[in-house]
Amino acid sequence: MAKELTTWSPLRELDNFRRGFDEMFDQFTKDWFSGDWMRTRGPAIESWIEDGNLVVRADLPGVDPKDVEVTVVGETLTLKGKREHKEEKSERDYFHREVSYGSFERSISLPKGVKAEEIKATYRNGVIELTMPIPKELSARKVPVTVESDAKQG
Repeated sequence: MAKELTTWSPLRELDNFRRGFDEMFDQFTKDWFSGDWMRTRGPAIESWIEDGNLVVRADLPGVDPKDVEVTVVGETLTLKGKREHKEEKSERDYFHREVSYGSFERSISLPKGVKAEEIKATYRNGVIELTMPIPKELSARKVPVTVESDAKQG
């Protein structure tokens, strides 16, 4: 069975390229626009040093604290959890939806010397806060700046 020859068309090639690019773009962005960002990215986290402690705070709106797990393995702190979707009897036709449901996992590196057994976790108003003492050598210290004269001595 012989294949039929077709005339080369630059417009057809551009159309094939566009279609392939659109498929690639959709693959990379589908989680963001489908509401599954929490599963792929995880909750927003901030951390800082205060009074000799490292404080790590994560936003977990709508997450039940019993569904949150904090673990430390070596120098990696991992936060896992899930936000349950409550099934309702009536169907909704959403106009706009950014709330995501499902499991999430987020890991951050801890400084050397942090002891897992000294970490304290509190949960209030949808925010989990982890506090842990850091070794003295990791505490911030000010470094004095010496100003030198521009005049040449000679």
